[in-house]
Amino acid sequence: MTYTLPDSELTPERFNTRGAGALPGHIGIVVTHAARDRFEAYFDIRPHHHAPNGFLHAGGLVTLADSLCGYGTVANIKDGATGFTTIELKTNFFSTALEGRVLAVATPVHIGGSTQVWDCEVTSEKGKRMALFRCSQMVLRPKV
Repeated sequence: MTYTLPDSELTPERFNTRGAGALPGHIGIVVTHAARDRFEAYFDIRPHHHAPNGFLHAGGLVTLADSLCGYGTVANIKDGATGFTTIELKTNFFSTALEGRVLAVATPVHIGGSTQVWDCEVTSEKGKRMALFRCSQMVLRPKV
């Protein structure tokens, strides 16, 4: 099986560079593990991650989870495809945190030629589940 992303580029550093200057970089997401079957990352909570009500903004958790699932999708696109786009995402929230580190682990549920489905669990550094995220991605192909 041949992927558009070669094994030599499947590194946390490559994805951290990819996110720099884009939303993942602005959030402070740091990828710590990059593999075709699992992505891991974190961000450290800062005041700019809080919503106006003082709680951690849910969008920060969604951005972390969506970024990891997107990176996983990129890692699993096979030759002949041109990219992907998200067609659905859903998040359930269970807890929040005001400080510390937010961790996430994304794993594939389905890797197909036309679609991919990824799950991501987001936890606090103390191991408390904060959110469960699932997204569906459509693999794009050139028009013929």
